[in-house]
Amino acid sequence: MKRTTFELTPQRSIREAFVEASSFLDGMRVMEPQRNAQLLLEHVLGLSGTSYYMALTEPFPPGRRHALEDAINQKAQGIPAQYIIGEQEFYGRPFEVTPAVLIPRPETELLVEAVLKHGQELILQPDVRLKAIDIGTGSGAIAITLALKAVAWDMYASDISPAALDVAARNAKQLQATVEFRLGNLLEPFAGMAPDILVSNPPYIPAQDIEGLQPEVRDYEPRTALDGGSDGLDPYRIMMAQLPLLSAPPRLIAFELGMGQAGDVAQLLRQAGHWNDIITVPDLAGIDRHVLGIAR
Repeated sequence: MKRTTFELTPQRSIREAFVEASSFLDGMRVMEPQRNAQLLLEHVLGLSGTSYYMALTEPFPPGRRHALEDAINQKAQGIPAQYIIGEQEFYGRPFEVTPAVLIPRPETELLVEAVLKHGQELILQPDVRLKAIDIGTGSGAIAITLALKAVAWDMYASDISPAALDVAARNAKQLQATVEFRLGNLLEPFAGMAPDILVSNPPYIPAQDIEGLQPEVRDYEPRTALDGGSDGLDPYRIMMAQLPLLSAPPRLIAFELGMGQAGDVAQLLRQAGHWNDIITVPDLAGIDRHVLGIAR
């Protein structure tokens, strides 16, 4: 009979606990059962990296048994491991994540790298500070990373969700990053500003595709951070329409987007007429994932 509740067999080694937990998750049809079991074991035991592997032969501490069982059972229900742990690494730093924010993805690190590279090209005089805005900041991963990597930039970030901004503000405080957070829809909080750089990883999933997403994404990550309208391009169109709110368009604009959307987003930038160099950046799988516009 198939078990639907995980109960760790007493007197197990940490390795045996891993095997038992990953086997249970596999039987519950959880994707990447071994990776998830290890993440949750490391969290429960307070171990990571080499310290985790060195401890595999040690007895599993009885006092942590119920914590592991609770974490594995939550994962079996489909809850993302990052929400159970309350944390996701981004650009080598730990970020708090809750169901109020999208879990940062590795491909977004490439967007940060592209913005850092091309943003430095905008600096014409060493004593001039650049002004950068992150639209739809969520956990604050992009804004905070840029603030820490480019200390000569004045960093601002916005989100339509007060709960998301609370998470972002906690992350900024924990990581000692200086970011000014503003509540509002897309570019509206920055009316009258003349940013040098605009970066955004907006919702880009077509509405009709939401139901076909992995259950842990569809059922647990915030829909407002996923749903990009009928074709997934609504946020990009709205931001282009909101550009007149700014006192001047940004000299560098950078977007993350979904599979097959690069051509359409690049065309939106061309039609806006503010950027004469449009660059497409692929992710590690070769998918065109980011589009940048640069005014040279």
